[in-house]
Amino acid sequence: MISGPKRRSARKSRVFLVDDHPLVREWLTNLVHQQGDLIVCGEADDPLEALNGIAASRPDVAVIDITLKSGSGLELIKQMRSSHPDVAVVVLSMHDESLYAQRALRAGASGYVVKRETPRKIIAAIRRVLDGQLYVSEGFASLMAARFIKGGGADSESPVSRLSDRELEIFELLGQGTDTRQIADHLRVSIKTVQAYCERMKKKLNLRNATELLCEAIRWQYKTHPS
Repeated sequence: MISGPKRRSARKSRVFLVDDHPLVREWLTNLVHQQGDLIVCGEADDPLEALNGIAASRPDVAVIDITLKSGSGLELIKQMRSSHPDVAVVVLSMHDESLYAQRALRAGASGYVVKRETPRKIIAAIRRVLDGQLYVSEGFASLMAARFIKGGGADSESPVSRLSDRELEIFELLGQGTDTRQIADHLRVSIKTVQAYCERMKKKLNLRNATELLCEAIRWQYKTHPS
């Protein structure tokens, strides 16, 4: 067991899990329940279920993945910022920190951990945000410091980083081979809305047509998720 602060022993902090993989939720539940100061109070696999569950269970912290069934973890965090501002948020994701951590923090999260990290660091992140502090990896903190010193924006390195949160979500789905209608169904928006986002992405990425956008999305997906 990863020991926790003694001052929390009188009351276990309540953790709500949001991930669309049942095995991940089960693993996290087992990990949390090994701690003397933490307990899982609920779980969900999509944003709507998460909002309802959080309202009912009143957790102290929510551990949220970015990519969810029928929705976006980033959009969920933004909704929580207004509907449940007292619930701290830790993002636990497979996505690279360099592109997603700052987006998550802007959305309202207080911590970001990649899934390849050790259980000890995941628990450390939960406890850190419960103490009202931020948690990111040392590598990401150094990257942000370097960008600040150079005077550049946090999103200056890659053209893809200029995409909005929703545009990036659609760009990823395109790279995974998802067609426009499926994307619209997944995001619960109209096909015209998805097409409008695609037009904006083409301009931001300096691409001439839908074919170039699709090829760029597939290339980027392979680069960031080669497995």
